[in-house]
Amino acid sequence: MCTSAPFTAARACGVYSGAFEASILSLKTTPHICPRLREIVYRTFSDHLGVLEGDLVVPVPLHRLREMQRGFNQAAIIAGLLSRKFGARVDDRSLKRIKATERHRAGMDANDRTHSVERAFEVARPAMIGGASVLLVDDVYTTGSTIRAASQALLDAGAERVTVLTIARVGDR
Repeated sequence: MCTSAPFTAARACGVYSGAFEASILSLKTTPHICPRLREIVYRTFSDHLGVLEGDLVVPVPLHRLREMQRGFNQAAIIAGLLSRKFGARVDDRSLKRIKATERHRAGMDANDRTHSVERAFEVARPAMIGGASVLLVDDVYTTGSTIRAASQALLDAGAERVTVLTIARVGDR
């Protein structure tokens, strides 16, 4: 399913169900990743280092209003884990969500999700992104609409390549 995607590769720590689903739902309300899940994130990154390692780790941004409402960005929590454990350089200021998108709900199909994130992202600091290999991180890969839109914005700003790491993926994606 990723052959037409703008990113080079995507890896997830597991499938969005059971403990992974519970952990992600918790992460949307509490800025904490439990030690067991933290170790799974570390292992997944390590196991796929050759594919995922890049110059910058960029968390998928929330719109500023949603981040103010939530108080944190869960993708930035994941990026921080990679930074602390592996010394990865996090850039959480270059990629911006400029469109307040509708919350993606389970009932939304791929077309609805794609439409909701069209032109939702822009790169505010193209000099930081130009020529860089970027690892884009997020909590869950559902249809890939958000990841695709964010990846395309990074590539349009001159990123050399974009790879993706999420805690979970929905279904067999």
